[in-house]
Amino acid sequence: VDAQIVGFSMSLDNSKSCYIPLTHNDQSVEQIKLDDFITIVKKFLEDPSILKIGQNIKYDFIILANLGIMIKNIDDTMLMSYVLKTGNRGHNLDELALDYLSHSTIKFTDVTNVNKKKISFQDVDIKSALKYAAEDSDVTYRLWEILKIELIKNKLYDFYFFVEKPLVEIIAVMEINGCKIDNEELRNLSNLFSKKIEIIEKKIFKLSSEEFNIASPKQLGEILFSKLKMPYGKKGKSGNFQTDVKILEKLKSEKYEIASYILEWRQFAKLKNTYCEGLLSRESKKTRRIHTSFGMASTLTGRLSSNDPNLQNIPIKTPEGRQIRKAFISKDGFKIVSVDYSQIELRILAHVANISSLINAFKENKDIHSVTAMEVFQVKKENLTNELRRRAKIINFGIIYGISPYGLALQLEISNSDAKSYIDSYFLKYPGIKDYMKLTVSKCRSDGFVMTPFGRRIFIPFINDKIASRRNFAERSSINAPIQGGAADMIKIVMPKIYQFLKEEGLKTKMLIQVHDELIFEVPQNEINIMKENIPTIMTNSHKNFLDLSVPIKVDLGLGENWDEAN
Repeated sequence: VDAQIVGFSMSLDNSKSCYIPLTHNDQSVEQIKLDDFITIVKKFLEDPSILKIGQNIKYDFIILANLGIMIKNIDDTMLMSYVLKTGNRGHNLDELALDYLSHSTIKFTDVTNVNKKKISFQDVDIKSALKYAAEDSDVTYRLWEILKIELIKNKLYDFYFFVEKPLVEIIAVMEINGCKIDNEELRNLSNLFSKKIEIIEKKIFKLSSEEFNIASPKQLGEILFSKLKMPYGKKGKSGNFQTDVKILEKLKSEKYEIASYILEWRQFAKLKNTYCEGLLSRESKKTRRIHTSFGMASTLTGRLSSNDPNLQNIPIKTPEGRQIRKAFISKDGFKIVSVDYSQIELRILAHVANISSLINAFKENKDIHSVTAMEVFQVKKENLTNELRRRAKIINFGIIYGISPYGLALQLEISNSDAKSYIDSYFLKYPGIKDYMKLTVSKCRSDGFVMTPFGRRIFIPFINDKIASRRNFAERSSINAPIQGGAADMIKIVMPKIYQFLKEEGLKTKMLIQVHDELIFEVPQNEINIMKENIPTIMTNSHKNFLDLSVPIKVDLGLGENWDEAN
């Protein structure tokens, strides 16, 4: 959003590419005036009858939108590759050029590192810029010729065309929209977290009988395992003791108080540094808003990712995490509206594994975790406690992620044997899930990939690996990928429908953030009722053109002055 254009490269045909210098500091060549450039390229970039091909074209879309040019009719080689080989490899231009063209491209660092100094592209001489940029557009053109045929051959072109391609403009516009944040709220939170960190540090230093740098894994490891002689002391390749979350959780489960405090210290340090300070430092000086970058081809299951800053992993389960969400506010006269799919992954699991009791529970709008608790723990409704429901909820979501008895024992703070009996009785009550898992893993072993209900192909590396730990991880991934991927497909299918609705109705509502199964909007007061009446209906029905699920889809909508209130 804040980037300035330096030049523009394009390839009009295989092997015919050029570079248009605009704002280089190199005065050796006459450059095109920016206004002249805009006048000329705007005509064909906005012409819907001319196809524009790009590699990660969302980026170019945003840069050109800043110049008042809205590209129409696009293809993206990165997304084409992603649909073909999700999970199999990266999808950047250098990798694709090597894979499909056996060609090693000029790297960005080759032209922006001069005499061991990093320079801006504006300072790159025009001849070097020409070689680098014109090659990029030529390689993109050549890749498009190959990838289009590959998609058709693999019967994946429709999936690319109807699910991935329409999102480019939508996500680019979301990034341009950005989010308004309450700077004062974040500064207050930062101070509050600093005080909490100080209090926790004193407790840690008291238990360790000395002060040390808690953020240093080396110093922390020495304190825990050399000085305090705690169990599970294991040195990594660096020669230092391992102090990751798993180790600390183990120590916490065995009632080592210092481990609990260290985990708490890390949580507050992350909230302060990553979220409070991180968000404040990323506010655009131009727009006074936060602009995340959504990764469209970076996850194993088809989900979007969010980077710089990551708005998808702001903690929601702790009161402190929710405080961060309070800092995401609407501008004057607007409200934040959140719409999310209710228990979408469990609904997709019920559909793909064809579990009649779960399907019926969803049809009758019953509380699915209570149903599971009654089935697994063999209790009647009147004897059902909140604790049993909580355990059932952890099991329900754990099963989707292929949880092990050890993992479940850790989450529920119970013995491994109890956890194993819970999982066994779960599969006894829902045999279809066990069958689905076996069939999915077996098919993945022979094909190398799994499919979501909507037709996304997801490759699972290491599914036939000789090393058991890698193979087990791959098996868990193969079980989860069609479910999480199916949920990702659903929200990707609905986003263009909502975007189209907002455009057709001439609404001022803006889509700001997508967090997996949740969409966040900034809505003017006078459009709130329109959103309430229409968006849930669009979200519950959009997938039906692709697939008729055996379970009903439910959507929750909330609104407030900030993101937390809207949840």
